[in-house]
Amino acid sequence: MEDKILVTKSSMPELPEYIEEISELWDTHWLTNMGCKHQKLQQQLETYLDVDNVELLTNGHMALELSMQASNLSGEVITTPFTFASTTHAIVRNGLTPVFCDIDPVTFTIDASKIEELITDRTTAIVPVHVYGNICNIEEIERIAIKYGLKVIYDAAHAFGVTYKTKGIGSYGDISCFSFHATKVFNSIEGGAVCFKDSDFGKKLYKLKNFGIKNEEVVDGIGANAKMNEFCAAMGLCNLRHVDEEIKKRKLIVERYRQHLDNVEGIQLSPVQKDVKTNYAYFPVVFDEKNFGASRNEVYEALAINNIFARKYFYPLTNTFECFHGKFNVYETPIALHISKRVLTLPLYSNLQLEDVDRICNIVLKCGEKGGCV
Repeated sequence: MEDKILVTKSSMPELPEYIEEISELWDTHWLTNMGCKHQKLQQQLETYLDVDNVELLTNGHMALELSMQASNLSGEVITTPFTFASTTHAIVRNGLTPVFCDIDPVTFTIDASKIEELITDRTTAIVPVHVYGNICNIEEIERIAIKYGLKVIYDAAHAFGVTYKTKGIGSYGDISCFSFHATKVFNSIEGGAVCFKDSDFGKKLYKLKNFGIKNEEVVDGIGANAKMNEFCAAMGLCNLRHVDEEIKKRKLIVERYRQHLDNVEGIQLSPVQKDVKTNYAYFPVVFDEKNFGASRNEVYEALAINNIFARKYFYPLTNTFECFHGKFNVYETPIALHISKRVLTLPLYSNLQLEDVDRICNIVLKCGEKGGCV
């Protein structure tokens, strides 16, 4: 039996590099509470992401949840169900009502042409999601937000290092939230960041991530504990040195996948977006069973039999979660529902061998041949 090929594998520096990075912590004993590693990573990310301000947090979910809280939102928030649980849960945990907009069938991001019809007098924000490294229709979302006086908080968990028209993707909207989870293109083991322009918002966010503490003697708000620790920040510093090289390696893998799977009947791949420098975060494939000859689930099982583990991502839609049973009508987002039942993200990480990509594609293509996945 060949070794398992998982859908992703965490990028890590060489062990001596990380040991050197953390060694001074044994001198200072400053392990958390915005120490030198935290501050250094924050500064470097502001430069790398080409943004005005960065606030580091313990994970991407808290970046989203506390950003919404610091924005003083109320009522309804327009978002997408084609996302990870965190996006919807952050909205609901703030006492807000998610209003689900359908997705674009090509980019899988929120369909900006359908946002306006969902706006009511209770709408206070739009929470779009950049998906798989594909970016949303930024100009149209900005137009709508200005017209109706809405906040725009981007879930940019999939978009680290992406640029649009040469600007860092985190510089768009009022706020952009990144995840540095171990499975992401850039990771700090666990971690997240909020990019923003408004300094008053930044002060609120900082207090929320640190128990509502204003200073040593004044606690004038109710906050959480969402501070990134020094070991995670150190991993981030190491990985940031190598992230551009990691993205280059991922690009070669994506190009190899495309050599095999582009223009195959019944297979839809992500588009190459104009003016976007992507990060090759994921490789989603949408299978049209009628034209391809096999369903997404059949391909998934055929790969698993061969010790290759892809992911049905995103499936199920968040508006179908059991915890929201009876609250939302999934048929109001038919394109998202259609894609969720047919999409499969294939293995993608920087040290995935091209020979393994060839093997994965051969299994996939065999499923589409007469006789199916055997």
